[in-house]
This record gives sequence, structure tokens and C-alpha cells, in this order.
Amino acid sequence: MKSSIPTDHTLIIDKLETSIKFYNWNDILAFLPKGSYLVGGYIRDIILGRLTKQIDVDIVVPSNAIEIGKKIADNIGSKFIILDQKREVVRIFLNNIAVDIANQVSSTIEGDLSSRDFSINSIAFLFDNKSLFDPLNGLQDIELSTIRTHSEINLLNDPLRILRCFRFVSELNFQIDLKLINFIKNNKGKLYLVAKERINYEIQKIVHGANALDAVILAKKINIFGSENLYENSFFLDLEKINYAELNQEEKEKFLPLFFISQILDVATLEKLKFSKAEIAKTKLLRKWHFFLKETNITKLNELDRFKLHQELEMFLPSFIFYLPQNLRFDWLNRWRDKEDKLFHPSNLVNGDLIKKNLKIDDGPILGELLQFLSKEFAFKRLNNFDEAIYKAKQWIEQNAPKCD
Repeated sequence: MKSSIPTDHTLIIDKLETSIKFYNWNDILAFLPKGSYLVGGYIRDIILGRLTKQIDVDIVVPSNAIEIGKKIADNIGSKFIILDQKREVVRIFLNNIAVDIANQVSSTIEGDLSSRDFSINSIAFLFDNKSLFDPLNGLQDIELSTIRTHSEINLLNDPLRILRCFRFVSELNFQIDLKLINFIKNNKGKLYLVAKERINYEIQKIVHGANALDAVILAKKINIFGSENLYENSFFLDLEKINYAELNQEEKEKFLPLFFISQILDVATLEKLKFSKAEIAKTKLLRKWHFFLKETNITKLNELDRFKLHQELEMFLPSFIFYLPQNLRFDWLNRWRDKEDKLFHPSNLVNGDLIKKNLKIDDGPILGELLQFLSKEFAFKRLNNFDEAIYKAKQWIEQNAPKCD
């Protein structure tokens, strides 16, 4: 897959200098010593013409990164964070842009670039003579839309870089070099040496990327997170056979990430990787209703089960839609899009305070059950107004409230 990205150095340098002027880097450049250079994703994204909400800048200095970073931060009134005391990596902020400043780790710039994760992130812009330095052919790999590493040792030094391959598939629509694919297959277990929070962050980037589907399909084929039998469970679908066009663009952006997460991680792994309680709870509900519907024909659900399904899945039903029979998906989505549909968006004509005031009952399980009953009656269009709700509530209490001798 070849890109139409230009690799002319003059054009790229012009774009870089225009960007540097736009963000007014003068207060940073003035403090950088001779031999400093820009490197990493910032250059890559400039070449790709890629606009991102979060801009991260990586600058390498020959030495004394902490001292230099502190002087710049003091000069511009920026927050100053030491990210790595031993390796001297610091972060400052310029107009809401995160700028990381680090010491050169090798005696030469080429040696330093050779220790970076991928060739596409190993292109340097030398501030001294305003030139590009690309000893690892990163420009060519950008043109070929290929993710390649100079040394597999670089990935083992920080195994999170294994997962970052999939992020670039998702965000950049790049392909992973075949040699690198084989390395990932043989070393995926080393991912679990990485801090759980860092893995979580990369997964979120993967499932929210513009090409998340390709990255997730590849992650499943390689089985990047699991044991050999992880995807034997019927909960995991064939992602290549799904018609994602059933969702509109807004729904895809909002609900596909949860669906993708549930397709590459089981609940135990979600918990292990410190996913949020909300994401874990939603995944459990997706699983619950999938397996329930495997045992019970969806067209034969009783009213209570159908109501509970919509009550529990209301806020993220499009994440569940692909578990439904094909012939139901369009109707269910259209009904869910209608905020006035009381079955797909359960609500109530009366609240607990009104019930307590009109029927003289107290807080407790009985009140909760009554409100649930009224909401179900409203969902199935057996209630139309406040008076009907109060009347039905009285009937329900007579039939269900505990009797006193």
C-alpha cells in the first residue's frame, strides 16, 4: 500500500518551519544548545499532513536536559515535570503543547535514532542547519505506509512498543512489516511486563482510531492479549463479516470502541488491565444479554425480560446491535434513535416523591418495585397520564404490598 505523501526534504522542512513559527517556539529555541534536534511523531505527522487535537513534541539535547527544561519553563512560566530523573527526561508546556526534552542517549545522532521504536519516528530535524536527518529510511517507510523497526531489541527494551504497532495501524492506516509481525507473535507475552495503565492507554488509542477495525482484526488474528483458546467463546464475532454501515458516523465513534474492546479482551483481562468500572460493567452486560439470547429466541422474550434488556443496554445499545439477528438490527436502531420510544428509553410518568406523597408509602424495596412496574407499563403503552399511573400504582400496592395481620 503506497502513499502519495511527498518525501521532498525542502517541502517537509518548509512545513516544519511554518509550524514552528505558528506555535511560536522562539522562547524554546533560544535556550537549546548546539546539537539539539526535533524528532518523533511531530515530524511524522507534519509529513502526513495529519492534524491532531493533542500535539506532542520531542526534543533531544546533547546533555543537561533537566537544567535546560527548567530554564525554559521558568522563562515562559510553564509547568515543569521531571518524567525520568535518571535518564533526564522532562516535560514543559508551550501554549498547551506538551514538549518533552531528553538527553541524547548515544554518542551520535544516528546512534540515538537507531534506539527509537520505529523508522517512521526516527527522522530528525536538526535545528543548527535546519536539515532533515533520516539514516533509517523513515521517509521511505512513511511513503510506503509501513511500520518497521531498526532493531527488535528496541521493542524489548519497552514491550509497550509491541502494542503501539497496532495503534499506528488504527491511527495512520499503516501496515506492519511481515518480519515485525512474526516478532510480535513470538514476543506478545512480554506485554504483561508493562504497567497496566500504559497498556490501557494504548488500547484506548487503538479502538478510537479512524481505522480501528483493521487494527482490532489484526490484534485478534495474532491473539495479542490472550491464551490460545481465548476467542473460542461464542461472544467473539467474526469482525470481517459485520456490516458496520448500519451505524451512522456519530454512533461509530461513540459505540464501536466499547464493542471492539469487548472483542479483544475478556472480563478477567479488563479487570487485570485496570479498565474503568463502567467499561467492565458494560462488557458484562453485553455478555449477559448475548448469552441470554442464545438460549431464548429474541422474538419470544416475555415483557419483563424485553424491558430489562432495554433498561440495562439503553445507554449503549449500538454496541450490542451486532449480536442481534440481521433482520432486527435496522428496526432496533431506528427505535433506539427515537428518544420518545419508551421501550428503548425507559422512563416514568411519576417519580418516587410523587408516589410517596400520593400513596403514603415509604422508601424501600416496595417503592423500587412499584416504580419499575410503572416504567414497564409506560414502555408498553399501557399508561398515558399521571392519573392512570396513580390508579395503576394503587392497584399494584393492593396486590403486592405485604399484608399486616
